[in-house]
Amino acid sequence: MVLIGVLIVIIGFIVRINPLLVVTAAGLATGLLAHQSLYDIIEQFGTAFTTNRYMAVFIATLPVIGLLERFGLREQAESVVAKIKAATTGRILTVYLIIREAAAAAGLTSIGGHAQMVRPLVAPMAEGAAEAKYGKLPDHVRDDIRAHSAAVDNIGLFFGEDVFIAIGAILLMKGFFDQNGIPSDPLHMALWAIPTAVAALIVHSIRLHRFDRSLHKLFHRENGKGEK
Repeated sequence: MVLIGVLIVIIGFIVRINPLLVVTAAGLATGLLAHQSLYDIIEQFGTAFTTNRYMAVFIATLPVIGLLERFGLREQAESVVAKIKAATTGRILTVYLIIREAAAAAGLTSIGGHAQMVRPLVAPMAEGAAEAKYGKLPDHVRDDIRAHSAAVDNIGLFFGEDVFIAIGAILLMKGFFDQNGIPSDPLHMALWAIPTAVAALIVHSIRLHRFDRSLHKLFHRENGKGEK
């Protein structure tokens, strides 16, 4: 019966109730069925919050980003890129991929992110470059550009962070090997992550170049139909 909290979470998510309420109800139900007092349950909630409060720091950045967007951050990003003739969607995303992966390799994993970097800056810049070259973008093209922008952030972070010796993934592997009596060195793990990171950078840069070509072909074909 103590595991009924898991069932409450599953049902709550299925019917799409507020996650905060679902998790709170699940915790209360589990604690009461485990014969804990209400005071002890609330105390555990407080302890868990204070222990992991740093996880919620990113929430403080959301109002700032919202204010910047309200006062024209996205529009400014688009207009600045539109003035650079050599800028293309693929080139802008490639530059951000290099920056994101290099920063993650140096341990600066918080320097990017979907909410604080991709949505307000990277995606508008990529869209602005495409609009400056091809004019008004259809919705499906705009969605493709945004998807590629988000993917660049994911790939740069995923393959870059393992190069940093003190990242969680390296420490987790180190602990696992130690528990199983396998000698390991975090420095060697980080060094062996470099070839993978470089390969990911090259492969995805090629994909972005191909994306540029696909955009060119798409609009060239549509312009040809329009002329006919």
